[in-house]
Amino acid sequence: MKNILLKLTIALSLSSIIFSSCKKDKIATPVIASGSRSDLTKDSIFVYAKDVYLWNDALPTYEAFNPRKFNSLSSNLANFNAELFAISQIKINPVTNKPYEYSFDDPTSPKYSYIEDLVASGKLIYNNSSESSVGLDGEGDDFGYSLDLVGTNASYKIYFEYTSPGSPSALAGLGRGDDIDEINGRKIGTNFSADQTFINNAINANTISIAGLKTNGSRYSVTLNQTKYTSSPIYKDAILTVGNKKVGYLAYARFSDSDNSEAALNNVFSKFATAGVSDLVIDLRYNGGGYVSTAEHLINLIAPSSVNGKVMFSEAFNSSLQAGKTGILKNQPIRDQNGDYVYFNGRIATYADESYTIASNTFNFAKKGSLTNVSKVVFITTDRTASASELVINSLKPYVDVKIVGSTTYGKPVGFFPIRIDKYDVYMSMFSTTNSLGQGDYFAGFTPNSAKADDITRDFGNPAEISLSAALSYINTGMFTSSSTSQTMSINGKSTSPTALTIKEIYNPYSFKGMIHSPRRSR
Repeated sequence: MKNILLKLTIALSLSSIIFSSCKKDKIATPVIASGSRSDLTKDSIFVYAKDVYLWNDALPTYEAFNPRKFNSLSSNLANFNAELFAISQIKINPVTNKPYEYSFDDPTSPKYSYIEDLVASGKLIYNNSSESSVGLDGEGDDFGYSLDLVGTNASYKIYFEYTSPGSPSALAGLGRGDDIDEINGRKIGTNFSADQTFINNAINANTISIAGLKTNGSRYSVTLNQTKYTSSPIYKDAILTVGNKKVGYLAYARFSDSDNSEAALNNVFSKFATAGVSDLVIDLRYNGGGYVSTAEHLINLIAPSSVNGKVMFSEAFNSSLQAGKTGILKNQPIRDQNGDYVYFNGRIATYADESYTIASNTFNFAKKGSLTNVSKVVFITTDRTASASELVINSLKPYVDVKIVGSTTYGKPVGFFPIRIDKYDVYMSMFSTTNSLGQGDYFAGFTPNSAKADDITRDFGNPAEISLSAALSYINTGMFTSSSTSQTMSINGKSTSPTALTIKEIYNPYSFKGMIHSPRRSR
């Protein structure tokens, strides 16, 4: 049975390559094993999981699991996701007595693993959602905003949580902390129950007219049209002074590909070095992760030169992969961040060409940039701070004075690379990460040193914003104190404690949560 399954897995994996570019890559058409296309995909998902899933030691036999039993839902993708969910719930975390991939936010979906329908995009990350945000290539196709409601049903305001640089919202001059009190000519703010359906329909349309107040008190009125754009991953950067110290502030949206992120990050850190910055505040409150290689680049920009050559972090794959049992991965070509094949010795490189030992996947500091003597680094986080963001925090902890302000992070110390099966990329948890002290397993997230609300009424980089105020206080005094005025949010002209407010996400577009392994051959 195992040999038959491997044949069908090879068939499906290679056929997905053929569908996208068989003439270009000259890959021979394989013999397809018996069964429907859907059944073969289900088989392949399970067989790959048996070999590459991080917790493969807990998976039963093919016969006991019976992947073809997942056939009761309305679409193939739904059935594939049901199978992946079942796989992800088998291994139990002894600390919580719940599966490692149990999601408290959505108990019906894996916390980490997922399946992407590529629809022949040829991209490593493809997002075809009608509520899509900016992808890991920096490309967006929406209004470019995220919105939160603050207040009560009878008295509320809608605020821009952020606007993506280069998006229609940002180009219209809108930004974090600006509010909306009128949509398509209708005043809102006094009865959310009556307004909710109207608001949802309006903010999900292709065109919207909005009006409200900016953070400076001036009134605006604009019409936005959904359009494609290229966005910088930098929400905001600034050089702040606290006491006699120069502090570099960076609000970073995502660990996008090297073309989108590296030059932008280099430019920011060059400004920090020129200004004589001694400490940093890195705002990752909405950063769900991205490429490990980009996280590595940011870590090398932050780290002092004294740590050069020391261990940064390690990736640990399952024991099968570490032992070199990678035969099934011969069917998985390595693609670079643009989705193009990587070549090795005149042929397409595959993930079977990689080594999965811990030694081969231990990464050392290689200092970048001219900011060489950072003393303190404070990270601003929320429950949407995940994966590659947490990797940065964890990797710096053994070497720098690292503190966290905000709320507990998502908790994703695991990563993956895509397994292409037919027209799908399957992302299943494949490796865990640890820092130089062997610290990892932060499945419950990182608890902040100073718990603060997400102050959406103030812009990124505003020293009065609640989390940034606390961070600057620590950098200046070594203690998390802040002024009383920065502990309140002004809603409808009234200063209110954040703990007394209801804050609800009403439009939070899809944002990638993950940590994508970057094969050495693709670097």
